[in-house]
Order: sequence, then structure tokens, then C-alpha cells
Amino acid sequence: MARLNITLPNEIARKLADKHNKSRFIAIALEEKLERERKEKIENLLLEGYKATSKEDVKLHANWEKAGLEGWD
Repeated sequence: MARLNITLPNEIARKLADKHNKSRFIAIALEEKLERERKEKIENLLLEGYKATSKEDVKLHANWEKAGLEGWD
């Protein structure tokens, strides 16, 4: 465990006033936020990859479509 001294806006501090274990509440909230950011980063990287290879994917699909229909006349 690490002990941190943090400063929060008054409005947030008031919202935390009724929480029994503020440290645990903040730790869970931060963990959830970090996980959302991690997933968002992965999704963005995947989207960039899909966009970067979309033309190649179309060409591959066309080639496979031709190959798949050969001899079906």
C-alpha cells in the first residue's frame, strides 16, 4: 500500500463525506477508470489497424471470392 496526499474539489469531497472507507472507494473508482481507458486505447488501436488494412482486406476478399466460385459453372 502507498499513502498519498491528494487534493480534491470541494464538491467531490462533499460527495465522499458519507463514504465509510474513502480510500477503498477512491481506489475502486480509479481502477475502473484506468480499465475503461485501457479498453478504449485497445479499441482505438484495433480501429486504426482495421482502417489501415481495409483496402487489402477488400482485395483479399475479392480473390477468395473468385477462388471459391471456380469450377461451379
